[in-house]
Amino acid sequence: MKKLGSIFKWAYLALTLVFLYAPIAVLIIFSFTDSRTMSKWNGFTLTAYREMLNDSALMDALKVTLVVAIVSAVAATIIGTTAAIGINSMKRRRRLLVENISQLPMINPDLVTGISLMMLFSFIGLSSRLGYLRLILAHTAFNIPYVMFSVLPKLRQSSNLLYEAAMDLGCRPTQALWKVVLPDIMPGVISGFIMAFTLSIDDFVISWFVADGVQNLSIYIYGLAKRGISTKINAFSALMFVVVVTLLLIVNIRSMRQEKLDAAQRKKVAKNG
Repeated sequence: MKKLGSIFKWAYLALTLVFLYAPIAVLIIFSFTDSRTMSKWNGFTLTAYREMLNDSALMDALKVTLVVAIVSAVAATIIGTTAAIGINSMKRRRRLLVENISQLPMINPDLVTGISLMMLFSFIGLSSRLGYLRLILAHTAFNIPYVMFSVLPKLRQSSNLLYEAAMDLGCRPTQALWKVVLPDIMPGVISGFIMAFTLSIDDFVISWFVADGVQNLSIYIYGLAKRGISTKINAFSALMFVVVVTLLLIVNIRSMRQEKLDAAQRKKVAKNG
């Protein structure tokens, strides 16, 4: 009976993985052929990747996406890290209230967020001709909570005694924050930056509502997809999948290494204490 349950468990896991990743596998496979219907293999070729590299509009969209992702991720990391440090220093009841409010943008539908940001930009008079700036502001806004909740766990693992010891040794508050607190929570800060960068590249709905006249990758690919299947879409989507998976692996590996270091440090402290 136990063996049957184990077989069922692994079969269920295998079916789930196939359901999730079979479409991506098909997309990657057909990025190496020139089939326009994705129903017949026409032989191995890199034509789709050459067309992708020679598409100036696609390269412009890539440039917009990378600039917006980097700038918004840096801004969200600075604001989110500062906010996390401030929230962590609050008393318990106030801290829980602020944390719950900060989680709302993460669970709010992208459609609502996109429409509300579009209305806000119109209300404050931020012209649609400034689509670049609107994109950066919107991406920064929805990335801040993800950075905050990447940094907060590291702050909770850290000890306030480090900050107080630095102050006792003559550091000014800013020096103690910059030279002691920030290095201690750096893994969380880096994880938050990578998360913000990945989410910015991935976003479509919010970008669609705020980027009037500016095309990032998601908007450009959506425009291509409306005209039918394109091998360029297959090639670029395959590359995006590889990049996103690589970034997520980096985040997970860093988290695992940091957990091992923290565990080893706790054992060392317990042994010496």
